[in-house]
Amino acid sequence: MLKLFRITAILEGISYLLLFGFTMPLKYWANILEPNKVVGYIHGGLFIAYGLIALLFCWQYKWSIKRFLVLFAASLLPFGTFYADKKYLKDA
Repeated sequence: MLKLFRITAILEGISYLLLFGFTMPLKYWANILEPNKVVGYIHGGLFIAYGLIALLFCWQYKWSIKRFLVLFAASLLPFGTFYADKKYLKDA
């Protein structure tokens, strides 16, 4: 389960950066809509998967609600899931 969580965290972080750093500028500055739509759906799915896996992971390892909230908040910040992976998941 840890390996799945770490992979999901990294992919979610990459999709976040692609969405807001690459496809959003394409959408609003160049009026190219399709990449934003595709990456947006992928990011949305990964965001939901990350949240669910974080919840299951915290429940399975009996981590506190505070740690879950930190992991979830990491998904809302740029580079947050990379930090969470290094700080909390690498040595779990």
